[in-house]
Amino acid sequence: MLSPELLDSLDVFGAAAGFPEQVRDAARAAQGLDGLPAHDTIDNVVVLGMGASGVAGDVLAAIGGPFVPVPLIVTKGYAPASFVGPGTLCFVLSFSGETEETVEAASAAAAAGASLVVVTSGGALAEQAPRWGALHIPVPDTIPVGRAALGALAVPPLVVLESMGLFPGASGWVDAAVTQLTARRDRLVGSSDTLARRLARTIGRTWPLVVGAGPLGAVAARRWKSQVNLNAKAPAFASAIPDLCHDEIAGWGQHGDVTRQVFTLVELRHDEEHPQESRRFEQMRDDMAEVTHEVVEVRAEGEGPLAQLLDLILVGDHVSLHMAEQAGIDPGPVPATELFRLS
Repeated sequence: MLSPELLDSLDVFGAAAGFPEQVRDAARAAQGLDGLPAHDTIDNVVVLGMGASGVAGDVLAAIGGPFVPVPLIVTKGYAPASFVGPGTLCFVLSFSGETEETVEAASAAAAAGASLVVVTSGGALAEQAPRWGALHIPVPDTIPVGRAALGALAVPPLVVLESMGLFPGASGWVDAAVTQLTARRDRLVGSSDTLARRLARTIGRTWPLVVGAGPLGAVAARRWKSQVNLNAKAPAFASAIPDLCHDEIAGWGQHGDVTRQVFTLVELRHDEEHPQESRRFEQMRDDMAEVTHEVVEVRAEGEGPLAQLLDLILVGDHVSLHMAEQAGIDPGPVPATELFRLS
């Protein structure tokens, strides 16, 4: 059970506990939209987003990229890709609707003739959507912070792509994800000894070095990193196999007396790993166990890649929140990012 003195002014714990329902409701909100372009007019799909909204784009790319029959990319910054034009389906993701990079990039995409689908709770993007001839899928304004809105931002584009005939079967994967998230959530809350609490205690005041494999694992690792940064206000780092085996692994071993006190290696495992990626986890563990505080493994559960990706993300969200709890930190406000007006 959560301690009665828990500091959580924005109820981020409550938002994490409601993640399964958020995913379910987001899928329903994106069904039956009128005005979508015909699938045979689409040459490419571009996702615009920053921060947590950018991670939502990464989820779409990791899950839909291997199946959507046209190129699908995520752009994080002030400008869309140079090829954006009338044959582009552009998803614009921003919880607040005020993210300056995304507003500027979306304006450029609209001027280039792209078909826009805006997923936001309001702000400038919601106001501009009718002028751009864009569809607007609203994000519930009851979600307290943007990083707690991953399901509301990431799931609607999957359903839209299915509706257009570009990603058949997406709804089935969403249903499987909701089933798994509900089961996992029920094991993560309501107890004083859950997987997330144990992991948070193991990490303690060390810095998590989170590693996943392939596109799916890489997205999960980045999400873990950003949630530790934002919720626990602590350093964290993310890497992905196989790329780290070509450079980063060479940087470990010379300073073991320091790194053993500083880093905990967190391995995020899933069923979509290439056999060689699984083998490299085993090789890496032997080396890293000598130079890190601890090596821990989190294995995804659920049917299908979306369920497994969101399952890993849900565990990481709760770990970061319990890290905040054990440090006596309010996970909600993030004053540092306000200096840069991030949304």
